[in-house]
Amino acid sequence: MTLFTKIIQGTIPSYKIAESEKFFAFLDIFPLQKGHTLIVPKLEIDKIFDVPDEYLAELLLFAKPIAKAIEASFECNRVGMVTVGLEVPHAHLHLIPINQAKDMEFSGPKLSFTSEEMIAIQNDIVSKLKA
Repeated sequence: MTLFTKIIQGTIPSYKIAESEKFFAFLDIFPLQKGHTLIVPKLEIDKIFDVPDEYLAELLLFAKPIAKAIEASFECNRVGMVTVGLEVPHAHLHLIPINQAKDMEFSGPKLSFTSEEMIAIQNDIVSKLKA
């Protein structure tokens, strides 16, 4: 069982942004930028291109309103999208508010926020998602 499956099942706490029958979105606890969100299929599959076609098609449709909410929540030119998949053997998509390409460099330093700050970030995105 992967770390992400444990998050989806609620055995590991997360800062949930959205959930559907097939997907779960939550804040990255080691973010590159404020608002960095992960989208995870509920199927435990390692590689993004091993995910069934119907999930891949729906992944972007699930991510789109979340990306719009992130963009509305933080000062950025756009929300970048990356699938790296090396950190956890469970397919996932990174949504990262960016102003330039280097804002998505995974080799760079990660940000750190208190739990109160993470809750504020979560609430900001979720409120824009529901608007």
